[in-house]
Amino acid sequence: MAIQWFPGHMHLTRQAIMERVKDIDVVIEVLDARLPGSSANPLLQEMTGHKPRLKILNKQDMADPTQTKAWIDWYNAQSETRAIGLDASEPAPTKRLIEQCKLLAPTRGGLAKPMRVLICGVPNVGKSTLINSMSGKTQAKTGNEAGVTKLEQRIVLADDFYLWDTPGMLWPRIIVEKSGFNLAASGAVGRNAYDEELVVLELLLYLQKNYAGMLAARYKLGLNDEEIAALHDDELLTLIGKKRGAVMSGGRVNLQKAAELVLTDFRDVTIGRITLETPAEFEVWLAAGQLKDAERQAKKDAAALARKKGRKARLT
Repeated sequence: MAIQWFPGHMHLTRQAIMERVKDIDVVIEVLDARLPGSSANPLLQEMTGHKPRLKILNKQDMADPTQTKAWIDWYNAQSETRAIGLDASEPAPTKRLIEQCKLLAPTRGGLAKPMRVLICGVPNVGKSTLINSMSGKTQAKTGNEAGVTKLEQRIVLADDFYLWDTPGMLWPRIIVEKSGFNLAASGAVGRNAYDEELVVLELLLYLQKNYAGMLAARYKLGLNDEEIAALHDDELLTLIGKKRGAVMSGGRVNLQKAAELVLTDFRDVTIGRITLETPAEFEVWLAAGQLKDAERQAKKDAAALARKKGRKARLT
């Protein structure tokens, strides 16, 4: 099942970014530290060209610290890119952000050449909360759901530092299937675009292999890591449902209710600090997605060519 979500306001955001980026010195992309590859927008890379970029792995206090460091190192190894981790406890996010932007665009600064920065990110990545923390007042609307910010706005962080905030934006087609599930699990995708039970089964498949101990502790499963890893994902969800009281009359487990409980626990960090992908895993997923997308495009082109030849044959 491929998860896709690109409502109308995202198309307008795309147009706004393409227009704004002409005058921008640095692009900040806010990522979810729990899924740093899946929450990076490939469309943004295409639209902003070779502009210097700062990757902020936000919500790092919700992610696996070992994996956050691996991702920061991975992004810092890329050209014209810097990466840092942030979370709600950061004492001076504005100072760090300005410092990093000046490293990326050292010729900008001062009233004569103020720094012009565009900040972007997928929905529900914590961008608006971060902006409010930096500015010291509520300038951006926040909410624990996708698509709260709908309009572009300019925010002055210093006399010579202008920040343009844009609505959260995904991309028209998510070619990495695993990324679609991870984005849905994080809350970056609108609720009407996915089936919660399927998303949670995919989430549990990853957790039972990489964070089995956390599952055992949270849901009092009474199983060791190997036993948890050996369970089929729907068996695990059923067991969690029983442990959490998601049971209907007749003793049947309400899998929808169980899925909602797991999803809430993941998003609230009740299970623990979890990262859903490593750089190496994401590179494999991306390569597979690109290959599949190229094959899809080749079939589409071949079909279009066949239709064109058919029309020509009918006219002769």
